[in-house]
Amino acid sequence: MNTNDFSIRHIGVDQLDADEMLRTIGVKTLDELIEQTLPSNIRLPKPLDLPEPMTEREFAEHIADLASKNEVFTSYIGQGWYDTVLPPVIQRNVLENPVWYTSYTPYQAEVSQGRLEALFNFQSVITDLTALPLSNCSLLDEATGGAETAFLLFNERSKAKTKAGARKLFVDKEVFPSTRDVILTRCAPQGIEVVLGKWQEFDFSGEFFGAIIQYPGALGGVHDYTAFVEKAHEADIKVGVAADLMSLVLLTPPGEWGADVVFGSAQRFGVPMYYGGPSAGYIACRMEYKRTLPGRIIGLSKDRLGKEAYRLALQSREQHIKRERATSNICTAQALLASMSGFYAVYHGPEGLKNIARRIHSYAGFLAGKLKGLGYKLLHEDFFDTLCIILPEEEGFMAKLREIAEECRVNLFYSPCGCVALVSIDETTLPEDLGVLCHIFASAVGKDSNFNDEVGEHTIHIDRKYVRTSPFLGYEVFNKYHTETEMMRYIKRLERKDISLTHSMISLGSCTMKLNAASEVIPLSNPAFCNIHPYAPADQVQGSIELLENLKELLATITGLPAVSLQPNSGAAGEYAGLRTIRSYHEAHGNGHRNKVLLPASAHGTNPASASQCGYQCVIVACDEHGNVDWEDFMKKTEEHRDDLAAMMITYPSTHGIFETNIIDLCKRIHDCGALVYMDGANMNAQVGLTNPGFIGADVCHLNLHKTFAIPHGGGGPGSGPICMTLALAPYAPTHGYGVDFEPIEGNIVAASPQGSAGIDVVSYAYIRLLGTKGLERATRTAILNANYMAVRLKDTYGIVYTGATGRVGHELILDCRRLKETCGVDESDIAKRLMDFGYHAPTLSFPVHGTLMIEPTESESKAELDRFLDVMQCIWDEIQEVKEGRVDAEDNVLKNAPHPEYEVVSDTWTHSYPREKAAYPLPFLRENKFWINVARVDNGFGDRNLVPAFCACLAPTIEG
Repeated sequence: MNTNDFSIRHIGVDQLDADEMLRTIGVKTLDELIEQTLPSNIRLPKPLDLPEPMTEREFAEHIADLASKNEVFTSYIGQGWYDTVLPPVIQRNVLENPVWYTSYTPYQAEVSQGRLEALFNFQSVITDLTALPLSNCSLLDEATGGAETAFLLFNERSKAKTKAGARKLFVDKEVFPSTRDVILTRCAPQGIEVVLGKWQEFDFSGEFFGAIIQYPGALGGVHDYTAFVEKAHEADIKVGVAADLMSLVLLTPPGEWGADVVFGSAQRFGVPMYYGGPSAGYIACRMEYKRTLPGRIIGLSKDRLGKEAYRLALQSREQHIKRERATSNICTAQALLASMSGFYAVYHGPEGLKNIARRIHSYAGFLAGKLKGLGYKLLHEDFFDTLCIILPEEEGFMAKLREIAEECRVNLFYSPCGCVALVSIDETTLPEDLGVLCHIFASAVGKDSNFNDEVGEHTIHIDRKYVRTSPFLGYEVFNKYHTETEMMRYIKRLERKDISLTHSMISLGSCTMKLNAASEVIPLSNPAFCNIHPYAPADQVQGSIELLENLKELLATITGLPAVSLQPNSGAAGEYAGLRTIRSYHEAHGNGHRNKVLLPASAHGTNPASASQCGYQCVIVACDEHGNVDWEDFMKKTEEHRDDLAAMMITYPSTHGIFETNIIDLCKRIHDCGALVYMDGANMNAQVGLTNPGFIGADVCHLNLHKTFAIPHGGGGPGSGPICMTLALAPYAPTHGYGVDFEPIEGNIVAASPQGSAGIDVVSYAYIRLLGTKGLERATRTAILNANYMAVRLKDTYGIVYTGATGRVGHELILDCRRLKETCGVDESDIAKRLMDFGYHAPTLSFPVHGTLMIEPTESESKAELDRFLDVMQCIWDEIQEVKEGRVDAEDNVLKNAPHPEYEVVSDTWTHSYPREKAAYPLPFLRENKFWINVARVDNGFGDRNLVPAFCACLAPTIEG
């Protein structure tokens, strides 16, 4: 065994185990299995041309070398990103803790109570600080929040506005340019006209349905919007507000002066800038908008024994359920970062947050006084943290100022017009930093900075009418854990309630819950990558640029598509970006009338919503009894819509878990119709090194870097969804423009940051460099091996819904549970819940086929773990047979009552007809390693009863009681 070979650490199956598994499958070699699984005409003719794999030590040295090429200047650039202090107790126990970063989205509430509570904390922070009653548990970024706000306002138009056909949205010119440009990109396909202007000059005409303003503005000013909002409401116009979350600690919250929706970023609540991301966006709204609020909402329910429990509420709104009728295509958000921001608020509490916000503001006010003393003029007298400094009308003054600042290793924001500079003070600013700033501005005008005054930390420098008077975060959780000891124990207490990859295999189909290796995630804590502003000058970030350019080249080679954009910061955002690129291509070539997208029934769950968000109509193509695209229906639909067809969206291998044998013919037919092929990369883990989208014939694909390429799921994010495309599509890929005076640019801008979630892309770069060509191909082959091994072992009991032409599955399989409900009353949900008693997270439930369980073992799991899971599934099968044969009660059995929480098993009021031992220890291994469930089966109703705007008093009483 070569211990320097990273692949033996990442891939769970060794050769001896593989040989035994192949015998079970009924083939002699892995090559034979691959030949039976992949169509021969899509196999790559030669291996991928990638660099030789690195050892973990070599990669650590390589990444340190790249980091050394970055220069971390003190950043006062602002514009939505601010330096912050990540408390070490949160860094060590959350960001760097695999229990938190390897857990899955909390759809299974019973094994997710810890992160559900953490996200509920985040929601409570947002609702309290914005003074609006309802929040989701994060968005991708602030710009996404702006686009989602635009749609929410549009979807919540009054009947009168809808009847009048109002389709105009006002966006103030002091909204951050990155937010404005994403709004423009997202609104255009929906036929929403975005009108830019100054809020003071808005005419409130009947053509408008909504308005979006910034608080404080992009130039730092704090304005009184009360009369503006009143006039908007009188004109039946709803108002969205982009708000700096830290400023709301000090300033009157928008909810108190009439805002309908508030959105923004929680980045400065303890999340590093990460060269633009990831950090949690947020959105809050009035309770009556609950049906159109995008993203996930954490609510309160009760388990079957009456104990209160957290769960996802109103899931019927989500894109995978509503499909093309969904109001959003959001799937992955930023759950890990939202949890970190929530913990940041818990750690500091309301008084700590006030101290931070007042210090930031006081320092900005102190600097403002010093600048005035030096002869500078400020654009605004009322501000929170950002000063807009009017520069002298002297030729070359800005260049001189910039040269002095950079000599002092300081970055300011310089307007393109050359007349103003911005300085945004943040949590990390110290009195000596103010001294440096005073020196910079004094030197530029040839004066002495005279920095001798004591800097106050609690002085208010704005009109008192702007100062917040309402209390916030009075709940116990925000007023209890302020020492590191208590905070550490609180995080650990939540951690113990969740199943993650640290406990057992997470077999969720289509989610690729593989190893997130320590050597891959360690760079996430490197200050040279963390503390970089996305607008930092290029010569200061050569290491990050080199890393991202290297990653783009690697992804281009792997996909066979030469042009790459890293901007989309989730898989669904990648879907949208890919379709938006296709749309722009067609428009540029005189085919803007093409408005239909062909979608096989086996496509990934977010595809219909993404197509709809891009302004396309979905045409669904049926699948045959084997799960393949029905060729006859495909030909009929392509002929019927030939002249209007823009694209086909296809997932390969499909979500049915198989490789379409005629995929090349499908692509060729689409091209013959004048349309393009979009390939969803959700299942790319079954392609890497064996085939690729470019070779098959796709024009554009997205990649879920948080699946195939090892970025952690983080309980529902961070994600990264770059798109790879042909050179013909490259001119229409996402672009970016930024700067206070920049005019809106033509381009498919889909994220706030030019490079999207750049901070986490290092994980995927590490994954590829550590595995290399052979390691990546072996990972793919092993993923297919593991899935087929499980399929063979399970086919005679549960049965497999779909297999390929030769009876093989791809990298995942769908168990058929539909007939069980008819024969013995047990359904797929009962099996999912019973798995929790064995310490396993449930497979994907009732997707893509209702009444089924979809399993994806990934390449990281060992044969021993696969066998343990199979033993569990056999045990559950035997329990099902007991119900079927009438040997146990049809209702009072271990399946219907699962999972069995610890508090029930140890109760002295046990009333079940079966023994406690059968509930808790059905297999011997559990006696050595039992994951105890904290709640019983949680009510899964979709109703409003699960929706609460803030803390329930019995769970988190206020200090006042």
